[in-house]
Order: sequence, then C-alpha cells, then structure tokens
Amino acid sequence: MPNPLPERTQRLVVIVLIAALAGFGIYFSLGGFSDEEEGASGPPRQVAPTEEGPDSAGSAPGGLATVPPSPIPTTDTEDQDVLGWFPFTEAEFQAAGATAKAFAEAYGTIDYSEPPESYYASMEVLSTDEYAEVLSDANRAGAFWEERSEAEAVAQGRAEVDSIRTYGSDSITFVVTAQSITETGAAEFDEELGEFAITVIKEGGSWEVFDFQPAEAGQFGEE
Repeated sequence: MPNPLPERTQRLVVIVLIAALAGFGIYFSLGGFSDEEEGASGPPRQVAPTEEGPDSAGSAPGGLATVPPSPIPTTDTEDQDVLGWFPFTEAEFQAAGATAKAFAEAYGTIDYSEPPESYYASMEVLSTDEYAEVLSDANRAGAFWEERSEAEAVAQGRAEVDSIRTYGSDSITFVVTAQSITETGAAEFDEELGEFAITVIKEGGSWEVFDFQPAEAGQFGEE
C-alpha cells in the first residue's frame, strides 16, 4: 500500500508525538491536575476548636475542670453568724415578736364597763385589715368578751413570746403564752389563757397580726 505522507513528514509527526508524550509525563509528575482540583474546591475545611467556658469542663458527669479551683470562704463553727441564715434581721424578729406579744396582751385586757368596740379596737390597730374585720366573731375575740362581760370582769392581759414555730419570706408564727389577771366583785385571781399561735406578716415597714388561734390549732407552716 503506497504511503500517503512523505518520509520527512512522517519523521516530523513522530517527533511531535514524542515531545507531547514527554510534556504530559512532566506535567503529571508535577501534580498538574491535583493543583487545579485543589484550586477549584479549595483546601480541606478545618474546624476551629470550640472555646469552652471555665465551667464547661465540669458540667459533664465526671468531667474535670481545666482551671484552678476557687474555694468558697468558710467560717469556723464558733464564729458563724446564725441570724444571717434567716430572712430577717434581729431587729425585725424583735419587732415582729413585740407585735405578737402586744396583741396577746390586748386580747387578755378587758373592762366590762366599756363598750366592746373599745376592746376590739385595741387589737384591730395591730391587725391586718382583713383580720380586723373578723375579730368580733363568736369563735374569735368575741367569745372571750362575752364571757368576761357576763362576769363583770376587769382583766389585765400579760403575754410572753415562747418560740418561733415557723416563718416565711414575709411572715413569722410565734407561740405565745397569754395570761389575764382578772378582778371581779368576789375575788382577784390570775387566769392562764394558755398558749397561742400568732402569725404576723410584714406590711410596708410594720408587722401586723394575720392569724390568732390556740397553739394546738394555729398555723404550723403548711398554710
């Protein structure tokens, strides 16, 4: 079969093919395609380390903190401020107790010759508005007034705070022993009225009586 290309042309084609193959070999050896792919897609994405707060290491169960500890200050037993554990200062406890004591004394103080309104008024000024409205009920101070007025008694009340039964954020229930030193036409004698649970609440800057009952029936903190 006759050769369509001159011999000189054939040699030139062979030389060009050899040169092309050599160029591709050099290109691949230098990573030509990998560089282009990296430039197109960008370098591998790196995730920045997460910054953790000082408490994050210890938030997981069994985790250990990576920062030095900060010990809380402690106080020796004999130097502890016990009153600091309560929501009231010593002065507030004293003022609240004084209100409870004054109410119990007013409860035991009766003069049958005066109108009952005078008797109730002495306690109303120490009470919340709501409790003042029910003081004269037959199951509250009204019953004691009826009993003493029938005996034509004149009585002087006395009281002493025994203990704190319970307290809340703005209320305190005291256990108070009350006494009514009574004088009648026949004799003079001391009458122990017994123990009462008196709950006072803080209204504005003063303490007012919210509830007054015999100790065995008074508030125990769950109300």
